[in-house]
Amino acid sequence: MKFSAEQIAGIITGTIQGNPSVTVSDLAKIEEGCEGSLSFLANPKYEEHIYTTKSSICIVNQSFIPSKSLPENLTLIRVENAYSCFAQLLEMYSQLNKKQPKIESPVFISDSAKIGNDPYIGAFAYISDNVIIADCVVIYPNVFIGENVEIGANTTLHPGVKIYADCKVGSNCIIHAGAVIGADGFGFAPDDNGVFKKVPQIGNVIIEDDVEIGSNSTIDRATMGSTFLRKGVKIDNLCQIAHNVDIGENSAMAAQAGIAGSAKIGERVLIGGQAGISGHLHIANDTKIVAQSGIPSSIKTADTFMGSPGIPLDEFKKSYFGFRKLPFLLKKIQELEKQIKEINND
Repeated sequence: MKFSAEQIAGIITGTIQGNPSVTVSDLAKIEEGCEGSLSFLANPKYEEHIYTTKSSICIVNQSFIPSKSLPENLTLIRVENAYSCFAQLLEMYSQLNKKQPKIESPVFISDSAKIGNDPYIGAFAYISDNVIIADCVVIYPNVFIGENVEIGANTTLHPGVKIYADCKVGSNCIIHAGAVIGADGFGFAPDDNGVFKKVPQIGNVIIEDDVEIGSNSTIDRATMGSTFLRKGVKIDNLCQIAHNVDIGENSAMAAQAGIAGSAKIGERVLIGGQAGISGHLHIANDTKIVAQSGIPSSIKTADTFMGSPGIPLDEFKKSYFGFRKLPFLLKKIQELEKQIKEINND
């Protein structure tokens, strides 16, 4: 589908510098652009590419002033914020490519399931008893939805997603391929002989609106009650969220991070990749946890934490400076010991 510079400028409220009739049908990074593609420049670090790009249209900030001659066939669209405007176009492009309403064959849909208007349900999907699916939900092939699950409007479940019984997913959510929602929490109790006995996990998972969950992440059901992902939470690929965890609104965690059972994560908390958070603790709103950090105890006041165990970032930097000097300090100690020994021998 083709769009002219004039049409694009109208969508993002931009000013055209160049040919308003030039058209594009593809999106590309500025350094990889070709004729007929649309790019953007927001970060000055990439400015050099705008002088050699083959893209037909480039979105730039109003403040951009070229330091060299631009390509002859390049049309600029000037806006207040090039990055956010390009993101807006990406969203529009994504919506244009959204699956059209259709129920493919074969699928299994229980007679007791309730399906809203305009669904897309891909082949080999399995929808169990008493499932409620709202309007405009997209369910890709090989998705399993267990008994009594509820799915909100405009939510997308990518191929191979598994949602166990009794879980609830809000509206405008995206759950990527291979994610598992509602598997049993890791609950075992040793008997008198030290043999582990499984503790039944009878709770569920509640995912509120506007949540995105990355590929192959796992959200465990609660032992009792619910595991919560509050509104606007963003989870990267390969994350583990244990039973009875509660993640506050608009928090985000990067790949391979893990949260142990019953931890309470505040709002707007940012958790770096491979970070680990122990169970039964609280993390204050607006806390930042650096990648590969370990958090063994509650954080009561927002700060940036790094290391294992995690400590405030400024303290970690000072400690690390000392750690790097250890070889030098050890050498000095050995020299001093040698000198003391020589003095004593004298």
